[in-house]
Amino acid sequence: QVQLVESGGGLVQAGGSLRLSCAASGRTFSMYAMGWFRQAPGKEREFVVAISGSGGRLYYRDSMKGRFTISRDNAKNTVYLQMNSLEREDTAVYYCAASTTPTNWYDPRYYDYWGQGTQVTVSS
Repeated sequence: QVQLVESGGGLVQAGGSLRLSCAASGRTFSMYAMGWFRQAPGKEREFVVAISGSGGRLYYRDSMKGRFTISRDNAKNTVYLQMNSLEREDTAVYYCAASTTPTNWYDPRYYDYWGQGTQVTVSS
């Protein structure tokens, strides 16, 4: 069992940056692939970015490449999402998720544990 707690969301102006954190419980954090998803009002939850347990493999949604960066610190049981050049369209609740067997890195159905989400609001 893994418990995930996101933090770092907030209100930011377009063009600004935020860094989200997701702290995980448990002693086997490095065994989990971690992903970030987001959900805007009235829209489905969508994949943002994912990272393998060792951090050696990264998967990005095309529109996030160059703006968003995922990283993890297994010693701290934490995964991060650095978001730069934020746009109004990035406004959403951001969720981190953990997967033991990410057969499909992009599909939320393959993630076993979810955090409660953190709101990111980008103003113009």
